[in-house]
Amino acid sequence: MDCQANHSIGCTVDQCKHHCSTEPYCSLNKITVGTHETNPTMVECTDCQSFEKK
Repeated sequence: MDCQANHSIGCTVDQCKHHCSTEPYCSLNKITVGTHETNPTMVECTDCQSFEKK
């Protein structure tokens, strides 16, 4: 399968099904970002909810 990198969505998570292994980008057209905190105040409080394990 040839990955179509979306250059608007940078990604370095190699374990994700949507990561383009030859480039640091996601192959999805859009992603969903969410949080696991009631009051997120730091980058660590957010999650890519479009993540799927390879």
